[in-house]
Amino acid sequence: MKRRVVIAGAGLAGLFAAAALAQRGCAVTVIERAQALGEAGAGIQISPNGARLLARIGALDAVRRDGFAPQAAEMRLGRGGARILSLPLGGRAEARWGAPYLQVHRADLLTALESVARASGVAIRLGEAVTGADPAGALLLAHGGAVEGDVILGADGVRSDVRAGLFGPVETRFLGQVAWRGTVAAADLPPGLVAPNATVWVGPGRHLVTYYLRGGALVNFVAVEERRAWAEESWSAPGDVAELRAAFAGWRPEAAGVLAAARECLLWGLFDRPSPPAWRKGRVALLGDACHPMLPFMAQGAVQAFEDGAALARLLPGAADIPAALAAYEAARRPRASRVQAAARANAALFHAGNPASQALRYGPIALGSRLAPGVAMGRLDWLYGHVEPA
Repeated sequence: MKRRVVIAGAGLAGLFAAAALAQRGCAVTVIERAQALGEAGAGIQISPNGARLLARIGALDAVRRDGFAPQAAEMRLGRGGARILSLPLGGRAEARWGAPYLQVHRADLLTALESVARASGVAIRLGEAVTGADPAGALLLAHGGAVEGDVILGADGVRSDVRAGLFGPVETRFLGQVAWRGTVAAADLPPGLVAPNATVWVGPGRHLVTYYLRGGALVNFVAVEERRAWAEESWSAPGDVAELRAAFAGWRPEAAGVLAAARECLLWGLFDRPSPPAWRKGRVALLGDACHPMLPFMAQGAVQAFEDGAALARLLPGAADIPAALAAYEAARRPRASRVQAAARANAALFHAGNPASQALRYGPIALGSRLAPGVAMGRLDWLYGHVEPA
């Protein structure tokens, strides 16, 4: 008899895990509160450690086809334009880390994962809200019913009802930063304005990320600014384009020019959450943002969720003792996810150096090392991009 796995959440984390588990012989059901699958947002970066796992489940070809492969990852001063860091990507990244570095629209990535999941036999039930999970092996639904399984997985995001049901409400802390995001049609920009790179433009109290999507047809932007207060945690609150442009006024045309062409944007506050005391309880486990929410400063949120799903697909299907298998999953994944979380927090400070002296102190050694020894700079990411999750 097939092992029954029930997953709360049909986002990137849930659909990847569903496909990976179904391909290992599990009978997988995904429960999603939305009436139709869709992903708010714009671009997402898939580093080689994530691309390798997309290939494992058969989704990489679609993502490569619909995405964009940058030539380099760069960090530049927002006002002066000086290049602080340039990390070769493209063919050099694939040769070093064994998989490509890609940029893809979230909606395209979600479509690719849904297609693979359904083709692998995953059942997706829409329009059913989850209220929690019974550690004995049941996902609890808002209408009063439950879906039983041998294993229950909470892939229901940062505001996870599964996590809250297991460990209680979560205290959130505003990090003093807000972010705008959106896309601009490349046809609306002067030719050659945006280089074919993933670029972080940095400056006092703010930074801007720009990169291409959909084969170069769209330019994605994420703009972050420090603020003292913020009331709402949301991924879909409308932003004020004029306010966005004013925050980056005087920056290089390659940066500010993208914002000048923006017709709309979304705005959200960045919040931190403490890690749960455990990632699992009984026959229930958490994955992705439900157990290790990531700040968006390492481009690893989705990729770390893929690593979670791959680990579960390795450990669960043949396990004689499910709670023990879930404990092994947490032991394998938690230290690495925590390291990535810490690296993302460190980048938040790196990107926002305030005065010329501080910038020189922080960025000078990085710029020198990038110019003199680019291979060393790439080597510092071997632990992250070169990671191979066991099959």
